[in-house]
Amino acid sequence: MQQALIPVFALLCSMLAAAIIFTLPEERQRLRTVINLLAALIKVALVGVMTWGVLNERDYGLSYEILPGVSFVLQADALAMMFAGLSAVLWLLTTIYAVGYLEGSPNRSRFFGFFSLCVASTMGIALAGNLFTFFLFYEMLTLSTYPLVVHRGTDKALRAGRNYIMYTLSGGAALLLGIIWLQGLVGDISFQETGQLKDVDENLHLPLMLVFGLLVAGLGVKAALFPLHGWLPQAMVAPAPVSALLHAVAVVKAGAFGIVRVVYDLYGIEFATLLGVLEPLGWLAAFTIVYGSVRALSQSDLKRRLAYSTVSQVSYIVLGAAVFGPVGTVGGLVHLLHQGIMKITLFFCAGNYAETLGIHKVQELNGAGRRMPLTSAAFTLAAFGMIGAPPLAGFVTKWTLGSGALNVGMEWVVAVLLISSMLNAAYFLPVIHRLWFLSEYEWSYQRRWGRLETHSWLLWPPLVTASLTLLAGLFAVLPFSPLSWAELIAAREYLP
Repeated sequence: MQQALIPVFALLCSMLAAAIIFTLPEERQRLRTVINLLAALIKVALVGVMTWGVLNERDYGLSYEILPGVSFVLQADALAMMFAGLSAVLWLLTTIYAVGYLEGSPNRSRFFGFFSLCVASTMGIALAGNLFTFFLFYEMLTLSTYPLVVHRGTDKALRAGRNYIMYTLSGGAALLLGIIWLQGLVGDISFQETGQLKDVDENLHLPLMLVFGLLVAGLGVKAALFPLHGWLPQAMVAPAPVSALLHAVAVVKAGAFGIVRVVYDLYGIEFATLLGVLEPLGWLAAFTIVYGSVRALSQSDLKRRLAYSTVSQVSYIVLGAAVFGPVGTVGGLVHLLHQGIMKITLFFCAGNYAETLGIHKVQELNGAGRRMPLTSAAFTLAAFGMIGAPPLAGFVTKWTLGSGALNVGMEWVVAVLLISSMLNAAYFLPVIHRLWFLSEYEWSYQRRWGRLETHSWLLWPPLVTASLTLLAGLFAVLPFSPLSWAELIAAREYLP
């Protein structure tokens, strides 16, 4: 019974934190910070306990029947712990960053209240044991992130918020229709084993193909698959901690994680291949990878460039799910973690440039590497990781995906990865060149910018995540590395 309650406590710690923070007056900054950090540390500890237990094949699950044939199910399997671990660790770092970033800003209790609800939603998505439970937290995520997107209250923020809610609620409607249709065809299906639809009657194959399309469309909105990505670049008007949360931890990862659940836990590789739904999904992911990178090239605003980079990079996860072999599966799964730590580093650094130097445009970054060397070093490391330079995390992803594609005769995937890497270099290297090799010639950067670097609350999170980007590549073969855990998921759950 105690083991069954641990997933519940992992959800409740951030929900309880949100309830308390909403009631705090704005001037109670120290108490609000303590509650935020305490809840984040408790969540990391609980996720750590469950991760160790899952490694040793302990069962953490809870099921409660709400209606006949409809149950609320929480479960902690290896895939759930990969997403939950990413969420818990990066929430802690983003909380530290947000405390420093929003110092002196209005409406901090409202911000951190919804911030905590957002993370509770993400944890619920990770631990959801069936589609019904997944949908509840998926929509809770939509509703809790909307106030964060519009936090500043400007006309531009409100327009971005309307666009965001229109996209995500439409995606939620498609997802709900697919869930109801699937429930009517085969009943309630949990995520406890892979490929549970493979033994259905052949007369259901066509409806199940259509259901697959609905589910992927609903999840593809948050995963920013083309052409459902339009909300993401506009949402960059939100504060930097929100952008980091949207791109690395919560929203886009929820969509990609859901697609992995649908492909592997519900349909299974063999049955999905039989239905002919994986190849179109793979081509869509490949097109999104190239499209996002091409659009990133033309963006002068740094955060919008990073946003289109996210459109491209998250589709590596979807591409891995669509590659039919075991190595490709591992490549897609490991990128769930790798993209998170690399992309959150980039957004932390972009926030530092904006908050400390007032810089938002790429062309304004000339010489900023000398003024903010540690921030710029973290940005450079993460950017090279995105390009796929060894020995960084992004190289491990691209090598594994490429190897998996070659193993099953999908050479076109390798071509997509090479094109993507060249485009990644084309939009990241000019930024790195401006940071380190160009000078601010109109006035002295010392007189304009003052002291070296930035506030320590803003500096340490990107330094930690940049270090993780390096360590995930250098020690990829060691136990508990992202690659090792992805291999564990593939071997234990999807490729017995």
